[in-house]
Amino acid sequence: MSQPEVTILIPNYRTPKITRLCLRMLRKYTDPGRIHVIAIDNDSGEGDESLQYLRSLQWIELIERKAIPGESPGASHASALDMALEEVTTPFVMSIHTDTFVLRDDWLDYLLDAIKKDENIAGVGSWKLEVKPTWKLVLKKIEYVIQSLIYPLIGKELITEGKGKHFHYLRSHLALYRTDLLKKYAISFGAGEETAGKVLHKTLEDNGHEVVFIPSVELIRYAVHLNHATMILNPELGSREKTVRKGAIKIRKMLEKMRADQVLADDSLDY
Repeated sequence: MSQPEVTILIPNYRTPKITRLCLRMLRKYTDPGRIHVIAIDNDSGEGDESLQYLRSLQWIELIERKAIPGESPGASHASALDMALEEVTTPFVMSIHTDTFVLRDDWLDYLLDAIKKDENIAGVGSWKLEVKPTWKLVLKKIEYVIQSLIYPLIGKELITEGKGKHFHYLRSHLALYRTDLLKKYAISFGAGEETAGKVLHKTLEDNGHEVVFIPSVELIRYAVHLNHATMILNPELGSREKTVRKGAIKIRKMLEKMRADQVLADDSLDY
């Protein structure tokens, strides 16, 4: 049997329905011999259904991580990825969220083809895995033009130091990297209070490697991401009431569009 080419890292925290859906969609649309899946539970608790589900799966590796008192959700997520990264031996490593769902059986080849186009490409993925209305895209372009005019006047630090919301980097909801480069530069997903993948992205670029953004309009044909689903489904993590209410409606509509109930009813995908 050939060795897996990609290790997929999936942090989990108290999202039983979407965790089950995420893993079953992976199983449905991926040759199991090509991937090694490591799920990292972020101290969901003994009574949590998602942890019990992960424990029941024989085809994944499960790491049960204990939370650090006072740790933010973002830091917890990044630390979980770093803990699993230490175990990776495959040529490529991918981070995804439990609210990321692959949609077709050529999704993995699509990403591997993108990263293999050039040996200098260190990672591929997206900033946001969503398609916005045209008017929002136009406003965003105007914003970038204004930024390009203002930044030279106030100094380049906001960009070169990777600070602020204007620094775009591969988000951990679906990002594929060359494992040897992450090991070579001893870089990790987490760095202080930075979100997962931000410093990693910048370090790869600073060392002369290319990091490729795949347009959302293309990538969304292969996978979808329910943005902030973990925070919405666990409002105690800090989401506002309005965000939870609107997010829950969006999640329900997306799951209906994906016909998620059919996948959730297919227990054979757990084996």
